[in-house]
Amino acid sequence: MHIISKEAKFDFMGKRKIAFVVSAILMLIAITSVVSRGLNLGIDFTGGTLIELGYEQDANLTQIRSTMQSNGFGDSSVQQFGTSRDVLIRLAQQEGGNTAKLSDDVFQTLSKVVDGKVELRRVEFVGPQVGDELTEDGALAVLVALMAILIYVALRFEWRFALGSVIALVHDVLITIGIFALLQIEFDLPVLAAVLAVIGYSLNDTIVVFDRVRENFRKLRKGSSESIINISLNDTLSRTLVTSLTTILVLLALFFLGGEIIHGFAFALLIGVLIGTYSSIYVASTAILMMGVSKADLMPVEKEGAVVDDRP
Repeated sequence: MHIISKEAKFDFMGKRKIAFVVSAILMLIAITSVVSRGLNLGIDFTGGTLIELGYEQDANLTQIRSTMQSNGFGDSSVQQFGTSRDVLIRLAQQEGGNTAKLSDDVFQTLSKVVDGKVELRRVEFVGPQVGDELTEDGALAVLVALMAILIYVALRFEWRFALGSVIALVHDVLITIGIFALLQIEFDLPVLAAVLAVIGYSLNDTIVVFDRVRENFRKLRKGSSESIINISLNDTLSRTLVTSLTTILVLLALFFLGGEIIHGFAFALLIGVLIGTYSSIYVASTAILMMGVSKADLMPVEKEGAVVDDRP
């Protein structure tokens, strides 16, 4: 049987004002970065051409980038794709350009500067209209996810918990996107998928904390809302840390060993897991405390006319 500790080991809620200032600063930086610098959208959103090449020997990315630059293909991205012999080239949308001719020009140019055979494996083109649709659908996906979460948490817990969880999720998503805008890291479909995964991860962490908060509000007869939330955070702290650390270890392996093509995805998840763990402890819990959640809000509703029959 689980025994709830009477005293919290760490006074998380006592530091909530400091955490509030930190979160406010981070969100201000994120908003400023998105507004002033904008996101460095990939060809999935802006439109462009994707070319996959296979080299007979290990590809020299530095040489490929230099060749692309010197031959008028400067607005491009060159990455390893899978093995060291596979290369993925992304070219930005060019007005009035012929996609087939463009890909053939790139292939012919790179074939002349390497020893050995170069294979043109695939060419994909994303038009600007498709890119606009992806941008709208991506934003809609994030919005629908947040609305569904708001309804789910409100039905399972209480409306203050629903608002607290959505505030934490908006906090996490905004900071993650803000860092991409600040550092001008390419934002493509895998990164968008990572942002949606961050929403799921952060929500799961928040639900675990909220579940313990509700349980402790019902079990503990004495104590203020602040002290009970503190106890709940300490009860779930080991689970939160173990889950976060093991996830981070996997993401670090993906980031350093998964190849350049997956860097953006792994980096977004790394930021999201770190920020999501922090927000589950401080942002979500501080939000419900500021909204005045109390024991009375979480006690089971007794059915009217219910009679306890003690007769054998």
